[in-house]
Amino acid sequence: MISPQDRYRLIWLAAFLSCLFCALIVRFFQIQIVEGEKWKQEALAQHEHILIEPFRRGSFYSNTSVKEGHPEEDQPFVVDIPMFHLHIDPDSIPSHLREPMSAALFSLLKSTPERRHKMRAEFERKSRDRKIAVWLDRQKRKEIETWWNAFHKKEKLARNALFFTPDYKRSYPFGTMLGAVLHTVQWEKDPKTQQSQPTGGLEMLFHSFLNGKPGKRRIIRSPKHPLDTGTVLEAPIHGADIYLTINHYLQAIVESELAKGVQAAKGKGGWAVMMDPYNGEILAIAQTPSFDPARYAEFFNHKELQPYTYVKAVTDCFEPGSIFKPITLAICMRANEELLAAGKRPIFYPEEKISTANGSFPGRSQAIKDGRSHRYLNMELALQKSSNIYMARLVQRLIETMGEEWYRKALHDLFGFGRKTQIELPAETAGLLPTPGKLHPNGKLEWSVPTPFSLAIGYNILANSVQIVRAYAIFANGGFEVQPHLIRKIVQKMPDGTHQILRDNRGYRAKKRVLSKKSVDAIVCAMKFTTKEGGTGKRADIPGYTEAGKSGTAEKIIDGVYSKNNHISSFVGFAPAHNPRFVLIVSIDDPEKKFIPGVGKHQLGGICAGPIFREIATASLHYLGIAPDDPYGYPPGDPRRDSKRADWYDEVAKLKALYEQWNL
Repeated sequence: MISPQDRYRLIWLAAFLSCLFCALIVRFFQIQIVEGEKWKQEALAQHEHILIEPFRRGSFYSNTSVKEGHPEEDQPFVVDIPMFHLHIDPDSIPSHLREPMSAALFSLLKSTPERRHKMRAEFERKSRDRKIAVWLDRQKRKEIETWWNAFHKKEKLARNALFFTPDYKRSYPFGTMLGAVLHTVQWEKDPKTQQSQPTGGLEMLFHSFLNGKPGKRRIIRSPKHPLDTGTVLEAPIHGADIYLTINHYLQAIVESELAKGVQAAKGKGGWAVMMDPYNGEILAIAQTPSFDPARYAEFFNHKELQPYTYVKAVTDCFEPGSIFKPITLAICMRANEELLAAGKRPIFYPEEKISTANGSFPGRSQAIKDGRSHRYLNMELALQKSSNIYMARLVQRLIETMGEEWYRKALHDLFGFGRKTQIELPAETAGLLPTPGKLHPNGKLEWSVPTPFSLAIGYNILANSVQIVRAYAIFANGGFEVQPHLIRKIVQKMPDGTHQILRDNRGYRAKKRVLSKKSVDAIVCAMKFTTKEGGTGKRADIPGYTEAGKSGTAEKIIDGVYSKNNHISSFVGFAPAHNPRFVLIVSIDDPEKKFIPGVGKHQLGGICAGPIFREIATASLHYLGIAPDDPYGYPPGDPRRDSKRADWYDEVAKLKALYEQWNL
């Protein structure tokens, strides 16, 4: 018989057990249903791990089709190569093994003492995954794995206490070639997005195309399962490849000859641009000193090295000097055509005998001077002798007849000065084309009375080298405006092996005519005299080939005034002279000022930049397989030389006789 007191206790015990059971059910419901996913993930984390599967960033490829008859093949300027990062699982490494394990890895990795201290600290972290070394190649991985296989078996460690994860790193088969154009990506990726961070250049401008999408890989945490194998849950999407207009062989020629030429000239630096005048494809673009993408941190961390990271052909504007004179002639000839169409008298005739003895012009406190005094010149003689007075005299007539606004509009609309070329490079400068009535930031007028006479000879205007090449392409291609560009096509390789073309510029040809063929032909003929006897660019004469071009030397502004000791010296031209294969500009920053007996002033563009043009053009024409069109036009002493049968011999002799008749 149960007493009332015992019955009371039993009731309370039953109630307590019922409540406890209910609490267990509630807790079970909370764990299994409410927090089920959370605990599932924690459980899986003990056995599974999701790793990022890296994508391969798109590559840049050379234009191997530039040589006629040469099959197009993939020749990369930059590629992503497989590399590895080394990780440890500190939680699975007993404390007594951490020191010997870290010491062995330190020896294998040949790390610095500072790096060893940091690496050793990672072993003490409360973590299942710590990265202790980055960017290891296959050979180094093999060395570490050989040691590790013996070590973990001997110490009875879990095999996956040490593991590798794959990644890709930028590599440059041609070293520093195209360094400032391409740039690179930072070694450390964004920890959240796992995306590379571009440092500039085409890497930055086309980041969205080059970028891919990382995938995911699941691995099993088990002593029998290495952590660098597993099931791919989501395949990575690799970046698109960019095929450039630049040819690696031509680029090598330009970079090599430019470096040698600048060194010979004892200049601070230099740059060069080569372009196809018919389709605007940039075949080569070089500068010296160059930027090494593999050492990008060094360049960005030192102020004196940072300018080498810019593409000077688009970022650095300069006053062109005498290379601007063919453009002056073209504008004056365009004015002639408009005047003749309106039944009016032209401002000049190419064969006209014009007085160049007096260099006084309105608004100028000092007279314009020529390098050598001349009494009378015509258009061909003026370009051959690079006469400042002749060009200013033509522009004086132009202003009096057509007006300043017309002159400025012609420079802008016909040749594109004062506006960007829109070439695919960041930080391009538009230059400066003075505008009547507009003020400089200092409050002075951009365009004053003497401005047109300065423009005539390439001063009071700022242009970059790609703008100059674009202007000369109009002469080379017969009078058509052309768009400079670096990208031929962008191709996305799909997972199924097919290719999708995202951008295609291969069909582009210059179509908009801006100068008449008659005017272009006359100016090209005049430019051919520049590299012949009596011309300022004789040292740019290409053996066995014809060429047309112009030398230029512009004084630099130092502390607000033009310096007689500092110059930008250039030569720009194209070859062959008719049906040219390329337009090429070479510029030297601050060549040494000196006089060379029998040669002349070393700092002049025809003397220091002309030979670089010649060497680049000669090697490039040979590579391209262009047959010599002047088979007797070789230097004195060459057995192939026959001056009387060489191109332009008769024309040069006649021009020389005319000059002597007018000036001696």
